[in-house]
Amino acid sequence: MSHLILTNILRKTAFIYILILSIFQSLNSFAQTVSGNLSLLNSQIIKLEGFNGLKTYPISSTTIDEKGNFKLNYSKADYGVGYILSSDDKPLFVILSGEDIELVGEALSYVETVKIIKGQENLWFEQYAKEHPRREQALSAWVYLEKIYSMDSLFTVQKTPVKNIKTEKQRIKKEDAEFLEKLPKNSYVSWFLLTRKLVSSVSVVAQYRPEEIPATIAAFRKLDYTDQRLYKSGLFKDAIESHFWLLENCGKSLDSVFIEMQLSIDAMLENLIKDEKKLNEVTDYLFDLLERHSLYQASEYLALNVLNEVSCTIDSDLTKQLETYRAMKKGNVAPDIVFKGANFTPGYGPNNLPKKLSDLKSNYTVVVFGASWCPTCTQEVPEISKLYPKWKEQNVEVVFVSLDEDKEAYHNFVKDLPFISTCDFQKWNSPIAQDYYVFGTPTMFLLDDKRKILLRPNSVKQMDAWVDWFLVNENN
Repeated sequence: MSHLILTNILRKTAFIYILILSIFQSLNSFAQTVSGNLSLLNSQIIKLEGFNGLKTYPISSTTIDEKGNFKLNYSKADYGVGYILSSDDKPLFVILSGEDIELVGEALSYVETVKIIKGQENLWFEQYAKEHPRREQALSAWVYLEKIYSMDSLFTVQKTPVKNIKTEKQRIKKEDAEFLEKLPKNSYVSWFLLTRKLVSSVSVVAQYRPEEIPATIAAFRKLDYTDQRLYKSGLFKDAIESHFWLLENCGKSLDSVFIEMQLSIDAMLENLIKDEKKLNEVTDYLFDLLERHSLYQASEYLALNVLNEVSCTIDSDLTKQLETYRAMKKGNVAPDIVFKGANFTPGYGPNNLPKKLSDLKSNYTVVVFGASWCPTCTQEVPEISKLYPKWKEQNVEVVFVSLDEDKEAYHNFVKDLPFISTCDFQKWNSPIAQDYYVFGTPTMFLLDDKRKILLRPNSVKQMDAWVDWFLVNENN
């Protein structure tokens, strides 16, 4: 009997201990707060959100009381940058570094009224965010004047102004650097402000301070995309875009730009191959970015390098996307296409109907994958129809491969097209789409008379520019 009583007591004690521990952990996980007063936002909902790579996520939310007071919680898991958002959709960025933050103001949309009154890292952030843009503007103005006094014969004789300009430039740079150097090295804000400065500098560097381009590119290559500080900073996407924008606009020849992009891709992958989640996230975004900018040589290099990296796992959808470049890269021979199913062949008589792609006698063929249900296709395919007479005159044929499943929808979509169309009504399971590694619509391939892939146009406009540049101008 006493043994049972003792067992029950121990069980109850253990339960109470677990309950207390869970309460303590719950309280501890939300140990930090963002609080304050926004006098014009009383009784409105206010939210705190954070960043995870390319995505955002909710941290906490509350309703501002009738006096304008609010309190939002955040945890150690949110370490990085967050933003406060109210009904006016004007975000206020804050450093979530483990400190309590307090602010006062009228509304987030009146940013000039909002002041940080507690939270040292946020006070540093607020100060630098106000001062740095002014220093950058002044520096750009001095750089502009320096060029005038160095290159214009009317001013080159004036040595004193040139000397003073250089002195002032050095002073501004030193003042900015000293602010950053004084920040505690282990603070989040010291890392964040340096990285934010790098990302925001690219347009100014490219336009006004091209001598800084090599150092800026080198700094981008040092960024570690597996670094949780970057992942939680809200700069993850901007860092990728700014890096490759600067490479694209660095003033070098296109061949040199592609070499630089390959070096940057290698630098990014060095750490990313150790983190599959971030590798997939960065590769997916960067691949799409390069495709949108028609930087196919760089996107091909990225695709082949990632696919050849056997130590990591690539998401299946991304693998299909990248595999397109291994199987369908420029210079490869595209698979033949047998015209099965429903075919429209305007311009061909009953005695010379082509049965497959290789039967066509044109010097060039544009193979277009699309469908009636694709919104972009409904805009671009009619554009191809308008341009077709000009292309045809330059011996460029067009073959439209439809991924429609509905026969009536397909017929209505292609009935007025002046070029060949074919459809087997199997959508993504179509052997043609699978042979060409098509994963999205519209997708285009430009082939020569031997079906060698010459170009993968990302738009009708690009394809038409190719015709004008390589065929029309050459023939004239």
